[in-house]
Amino acid sequence: MPGTKQPTLELANFALERGGLLTPARLAYQTHGSLLPDKSNAVLSPTWFAGDHTANEWLIGPGRPLDTDRYFVIVPNLFGNGVSSSPSNTPEPNAAADFPDVTVRDNVRAQYHLVHDHFGIERLQLVVGCSMGALQTYQWAVSHPDMVARALPFCGSPKTAPHNRVFIEGLRAVLTAAPGAREDRHAPGHAAALRAFARVYAGWGFSQAFYWNERHRELGFASLDDFLTGFWEANFAGQDINDLLAMLWTWQHADVGTTEGHDGDVTKALAAITARVIALPAQKDLYFPPEDEKWASSHITNGSVEVIPGEWGHLTGGGADSAGARFIGDAIRRLLDAPVAN
Repeated sequence: MPGTKQPTLELANFALERGGLLTPARLAYQTHGSLLPDKSNAVLSPTWFAGDHTANEWLIGPGRPLDTDRYFVIVPNLFGNGVSSSPSNTPEPNAAADFPDVTVRDNVRAQYHLVHDHFGIERLQLVVGCSMGALQTYQWAVSHPDMVARALPFCGSPKTAPHNRVFIEGLRAVLTAAPGAREDRHAPGHAAALRAFARVYAGWGFSQAFYWNERHRELGFASLDDFLTGFWEANFAGQDINDLLAMLWTWQHADVGTTEGHDGDVTKALAAITARVIALPAQKDLYFPPEDEKWASSHITNGSVEVIPGEWGHLTGGGADSAGARFIGDAIRRLLDAPVAN
C-alpha cells in the first residue's frame, strides 16, 4: 500500500523512454527465500495494476508454486503503484499530475538493474506475472532473451489490444471528470471519482457468468450491492488518482513490438523470445481474451497456451478462485520442472 517501507533500489538520473527524468527513480521490491551461491535459483514476479508486492504472495512460500525452499523470488513494484516512484510519493517537479509517462520497458529496465546489477543474477529461471505483471513478463522475454529461461504470463498479453484500450479510456474519463480531484486527494470529488471508478471496473473484472450465477456469494457478499461496495469500492478506496492514471498510461501503451530492433512489429518481437513460455489466459477474461494469447503464442518458438477454465474472468488471476489458483499453480510447477536450453 502507499507509504509502505520496502527495500528500495535508487537509480540516479533515470531517463525515461518517452522523455523525462526521475532523479532518482526508486524501485521498491520484496524478496522471498535465499539466493544460492551460484545465483541459479532466481524467479522474478512483477506486480499488477493497483497492486503492490503483497498481491503476489498467494503464490510464494514453502510448498507453494514459487517454493521458497527452492527459489529466490524477487517481487518488484510497478512504477506508479504508490510504493515505487509514483505521482503520490515523488517531489516536484515530478509530483502528482506532473509525473512523467513511464512505459513497461522503463519498468523492465529498472528491474534489470535490480536483478543483474544489484543481485548479480545472470539468468532468471522464471518470470511470472498476472495482468500488468504479464505485460512485464512478455517484455522481459523480448528485451532480455538470454536472461529468461522460462516465462509464464497469465491473464495478460504482449500488447494492449484496442478493446482493452477502450476500457482504459473509460476508466481515465471517470478519474478526470471530477473538478479538482487530481489536485487535492482530500477534495470531495476525489473519493467520489474513486467510487465511480470502482463501479466501472466491476463490470469488467469478472465475467457475465460470474454475476449471473451470483458467484460473489463465494466471497462472502450476500447481495450485489454489498459486493460493489464491500469488494470493489473497498479495493480502490484510499488510492491516489494520479497514481491510477500513471499506471493506466503504462498499461495502455504496452507493446513489445515497439522494443528497439523490432520496428513496431509484434510478431517479430515475439519470434525473438527464446524462453519456454506457457501463457495462461482466463476463459472469460473480458479484456485479455484467450484468442489473443493463442495468436501471440503462435509466433513464439517455444510457446504454448493453456486456458484457465471458469467464470471468474480477469480476476481468475487474483488467487481467490480456488480452482483457478490450482490451475495456475500446477502450470508454474510444471514449467519450473521443464528442461530448457542453457
